[in-house]
Amino acid sequence: MARKRKFKMNGTEIIEGLKAITKERSISWDLAENSLKEAIAQAARKGIKKAPAIGVTIDKETGDISAYTYQKVVDDDEIEDIYQEIPLSEAQEDYGEDLKIGDEVVWEENLDISEFGRTAIQIAKQIIIQRIREHERTKIYNDFSERIGDMVTGKIRQIERGNIIIDLGRTEALLPKSHQIRGEKFHQGGTVRGVIIEVKDNAKGAQVIISRTSPVFLERLFEIEVPEIFEGVISITKIVREPGYRAKIAVETRDERIDPVGACVGMRGNRIRAIVREVNNERMDIMTWTDEISILARRALASVDINRVIPVGSHKIIIIVDDEDLAKAIGKEWKNLKLTSEFTGYDIDIYGEDQFDELSEEERAKILSFDETTETIDAVEDVLDDEEIGDDAPHEIGKETELATEESVSYDEEDRLEQ
Repeated sequence: MARKRKFKMNGTEIIEGLKAITKERSISWDLAENSLKEAIAQAARKGIKKAPAIGVTIDKETGDISAYTYQKVVDDDEIEDIYQEIPLSEAQEDYGEDLKIGDEVVWEENLDISEFGRTAIQIAKQIIIQRIREHERTKIYNDFSERIGDMVTGKIRQIERGNIIIDLGRTEALLPKSHQIRGEKFHQGGTVRGVIIEVKDNAKGAQVIISRTSPVFLERLFEIEVPEIFEGVISITKIVREPGYRAKIAVETRDERIDPVGACVGMRGNRIRAIVREVNNERMDIMTWTDEISILARRALASVDINRVIPVGSHKIIIIVDDEDLAKAIGKEWKNLKLTSEFTGYDIDIYGEDQFDELSEEERAKILSFDETTETIDAVEDVLDDEEIGDDAPHEIGKETELATEESVSYDEEDRLEQ
């Protein structure tokens, strides 16, 4: 049978130290024990030239640490290291035919671990510290990777070229300049909030990337300020943003007793005001969601007077507004129009009333044509002719406008509430 060579040292103090580390750093005993075994084996190899593999056993209760040298049994044709491996045929001949590939042949030779002195202690310390750091880095990475979309708050540690390094306690977060709201100002030592959008694993550890421009950030703010949203009584159906300029938010509820828009605004606007100030006075258009595109478009542009909404095919609508509201409906650099298009999922063309009326029949036909059938919507042409509008048409349009404006609110910190 295999003969053993073992050397022992009393490691009671080392074991107690490991136990303290596992408790302090919240790591498993297996991790600490394996790190110590690796350290002792590595220190032993430094003192033994051309040594076989070194194994270590630790008795957690008594504190005894035992080490032994061994060779691993491998196939005769696959031997790569004659010191740490032994061919299967040789092992069976010298130590017993019951040995098989993967077994260990333990040698008989006694060495004292203590003879390695400070070298072993230093190596052990370095390996344990390295393993603990690797474990903590992996744990932090895994923990934060599961929190994508969560809101975090931290203290600003450093500002470099517009990018902000934030201390989250367990790790650092980066708020890139591209994910900051236009016009925001930060200072070192201040606090900042954002949502986690990415977690990177690099040599220095897990780095959390947060954003203040993501629609999810705005959604989390509503969850914080509006209890009905946090509790799931009111749900946010859709959010689109032009950070720092404007956001459009659709909400809905199954509880008919609750006004979802009013709940988001709060008494005297206290809830929406807190959100608007957090996003640097970004204007908020809040409305009740509907699948009816004509009503949804009116709600999305509730701050202007819409005269007509004309669906063109299944992906486009024409909106006619009062001429004095045309610039407001389009917005600076076309931003309001682009947001409304993204919000509704439709391509949108907006015209002033007089501007549209002055178009020739041919121009109207071209505007109102759609690719799905490559035909013109003749029925819509009839509606556009003021002389042919029936008695019911103005009533329907007025009713639609009333439905839209009753269930939408536009809030600006400077202009306050518009409804």
